[in-house]
Amino acid sequence: MVGEQPVCPPQLLLRGWGTVLLSQCLPSVFSQIPDPELLPTDPPKKPDPITSESVVFWGLRLWQVIGIFAMFALAIVITLCCIFKCRIPRTKKEIEARHAQRQAAKKYANTLETVPPLNELTEIPGLVPDASAVPTVSEQVQAQSAHSSPPSVLSVGEEQPSSLSLPETE
Repeated sequence: MVGEQPVCPPQLLLRGWGTVLLSQCLPSVFSQIPDPELLPTDPPKKPDPITSESVVFWGLRLWQVIGIFAMFALAIVITLCCIFKCRIPRTKKEIEARHAQRQAAKKYANTLETVPPLNELTEIPGLVPDASAVPTVSEQVQAQSAHSSPPSVLSVGEEQPSSLSLPETE
């Protein structure tokens, strides 16, 4: 019995091995247990979408705030333009061209006043009117007005045979 080793009962040996295995498996098991603070909860409620009727601050709606800001910015721009006398830059050449254009328009308007009536423009000089030609409506009206007294009221389609001129203004 001198060379014999002490023998452990098999139950004690099984318990020892079970304890070693359990101590190795417990950390992996505990890591799979969820923390109650980290459990999923209801997602937070989404905020209402911003529309033009959304109240932004001080009880003002979004469109009112944008309008006030736009008026403020416009007032600043107008004030700065008045203070620094901002103007559209033009060259001397552009100013002279604009003046020449105005003079040409005025001259054209004056020449339009001196244009003779349409019936004088359509007559061919030196042409003797043909008696067999069919008279037009305007020729009939002119013939009637020449034989009778001048009409007191003109119709929309009738023209005076004399040229009209505008009174001179001083």
